[in-house]
Amino acid sequence: MRFYKYLIVFVLVYHEALYAQPQTQHNLQFDRLSTVWDEAIPLGNGMVGALVWQKEGRLRFSLDRADIWDQRPMKGLHREEFNFKWVQEQVAKKDYKPVQDYLDAPYDREPAPSKIPAGAIEFSIPEAGEVESVNLHLATALSTVKWKGGLILQTFVHATEPVGWFKFQNLKGEFTPELIAPRYQGDVDTSGTINSLVGNDLRRLGYKQGVIKKIPGSITYTQEGYGGFRYDITVSWKSLGKGQVEGLWSVSSHFPDRPATATSNQWSDKALARGYLQDWNSHQAWWKDFWAQSAIQVPDPLLEKQWYLEQYKFGSAARAGAPPISLQAVWTADNGRIPPWKGDFHHDLNTQLSYWPAYSGNHLKEAMGYLDHLDQNSENYKRYTQRYFGVEGLAVPGVTTLDGTEMGGWIQYALSPTVSSWLSQHYYLQWRYSMDAGFLKKRAYPWVRQVCTFIENITSLDEDGLRQLPISSSPEINDNKLEAWFPKNTNYDLALMKAALGYGHLMALELGMAQEAAHWKDLQNEFGDYSLTEKKELKFAQDLDYNVSHRHFSHLMAFHPLGLINWEDGPESQKIITNTLAKLDAVGPDYWTGYSYAWLGNLKARAKDGAGAAKALRTFAEAFCLPNSFHANGDQSKSGLSKMTYRPFTLEGNFAFAAGIQEMLLQSYAGYIHILPAIPETWGTVSFQNLRAEGAFLVDAKMEGGVLSEVGVRAEKAGVAMLKLNPEEWKLHAAQGVRQQSTEEGFLELNFKAGGSAQLVRK
Repeated sequence: MRFYKYLIVFVLVYHEALYAQPQTQHNLQFDRLSTVWDEAIPLGNGMVGALVWQKEGRLRFSLDRADIWDQRPMKGLHREEFNFKWVQEQVAKKDYKPVQDYLDAPYDREPAPSKIPAGAIEFSIPEAGEVESVNLHLATALSTVKWKGGLILQTFVHATEPVGWFKFQNLKGEFTPELIAPRYQGDVDTSGTINSLVGNDLRRLGYKQGVIKKIPGSITYTQEGYGGFRYDITVSWKSLGKGQVEGLWSVSSHFPDRPATATSNQWSDKALARGYLQDWNSHQAWWKDFWAQSAIQVPDPLLEKQWYLEQYKFGSAARAGAPPISLQAVWTADNGRIPPWKGDFHHDLNTQLSYWPAYSGNHLKEAMGYLDHLDQNSENYKRYTQRYFGVEGLAVPGVTTLDGTEMGGWIQYALSPTVSSWLSQHYYLQWRYSMDAGFLKKRAYPWVRQVCTFIENITSLDEDGLRQLPISSSPEINDNKLEAWFPKNTNYDLALMKAALGYGHLMALELGMAQEAAHWKDLQNEFGDYSLTEKKELKFAQDLDYNVSHRHFSHLMAFHPLGLINWEDGPESQKIITNTLAKLDAVGPDYWTGYSYAWLGNLKARAKDGAGAAKALRTFAEAFCLPNSFHANGDQSKSGLSKMTYRPFTLEGNFAFAAGIQEMLLQSYAGYIHILPAIPETWGTVSFQNLRAEGAFLVDAKMEGGVLSEVGVRAEKAGVAMLKLNPEEWKLHAAQGVRQQSTEEGFLELNFKAGGSAQLVRK
């Protein structure tokens, strides 16, 4: 009998390993190199990145590093008289133009602060002829380009080191790479519209052009930026004979107020000492481990491939120890201009959506880069909180630079009082999915406590005894007009403040701080109900129905992602959810972007509408992504799916898509684990491995012929897993460190020791 149990475990492990890596059909494969930067092959490791494409007949690597930033203060934004109280006064006087002029206009008008590109490497290889194939092998993050003349390029960005390697085989002519610096000098291009979307000419930054130095086998470029910041690039190569050349590049950054760090030359020398083979082996090992964290198999090839592409980009853009995912992460625009929306950190939605798939996707380690960044900049956030809001606690600007400094823009979101409330959810999710007691005590609750303190200080009781912000907004609703401000809490602000106080309550309880927990609960109870129409539809605000198509579903925050209104709560909540989503569909997608469809996929999945979720996510993948899978915001099919048909590349839609697929397969927010809660009826065969549930449980599942047949659960920490499975239909097939407990009808309860595992099969 013991042998039989071990055999079952072995088969399960083998089954997981079989699917642990992406398959050939998930790779990017083309018969030509892209001739535009935003359709290039993306490579990256969270800190440095490259785009592989062809510019004017020359092979080009566009190089980037996440912390290459111009951080000069935004003009006009930091004058002491500009604060939240002053904004309230201007709103009360109905004299809003000064607010627009001083706090918003500079964001469009000024070229900085901004993320900026690093540079590029170009290779002239005319003897190679036409390109035959271009491949991105997801399992190893390796790009291979083959030419009809026999030339082969293999290139990768090392998974953990700030270097990129390249190897050419079958070279026939001379090999001389050229390092291309961004143009910081010369006549500024003033043609066309200049705004935060199109981006200013890089030459407006006013830098003195950097210096390029060449020696045999190496080129180095050093560029001085604003305020003593500088960055440098090194490219080195050597001939191996017989038409083979091996080389690498590195990018480093240097800040005057930080400890000295290694130069790109030094990184390059270290990598050369290790050698291509050693770096290739360690690079492959990292990606093998990354892909082993989770896997899915669904019967829709488009959705399955897109999910693997999103996982690949997440692995390329997210790292502990690197800046968090910004709008374009390590793939800043290579077009001579500042990137769309300055490539900054938009905390009104973009950064939050970018980390949605990390939790159930079992990539908590990579998600820590987000929280590391927030913790590292907490003192700057406190400065902003005091200066702009004039109260104690912690608020975070909605639009920030690399070090967390506010940048302005439409201040309803750029300087919103509830940004830190949304960010609190990521501390909460990191704790709930890991059950890391040390993280809860040392980082999560201290952050959330400060946010709750801020909420208490910035709000007050109105004449009805309800707690209110002085003025409230809902991101981008009524644009940046006077009418964008509301006298009572919008559903967006209300949901976020309730959520943050709820996190404070739960975390304090877990830590045994009963008095603090009760205080946050009392404050939460002082807030009113959500604004609803007579048909039980969520509104933007008390006096504004959802009556206009808009890309930001801010009125729906209480449902998703915050989970304050849930399908599981019963008929009343289900009515609100159903009617609100029906209204969303009825008003239509005229002014949605790609991330709206990705978010809709998550909303439909939470509403247990598998067909609706799959439809929304297919629309995203088919119409709002470029050939290399980058989310381009607008409807690239021009088929009426949105009137927004532009193509600025940002990443949040990509990662919200991945989260949507995971929501279809596994949900655990409601206090129990629900397997395959929202899949289309037409999906007969579905499986997944190592998706993560709240409580630090890892879950496998397999459905064949439309019937869920196998479920596996492993517990990282001791705890009780409540599964939405009928105990009369399931039995423990193999178990270690777990016992089944009595439970309510329709649920199976398993009590795990740390490290325990259970395999369930149908009786």
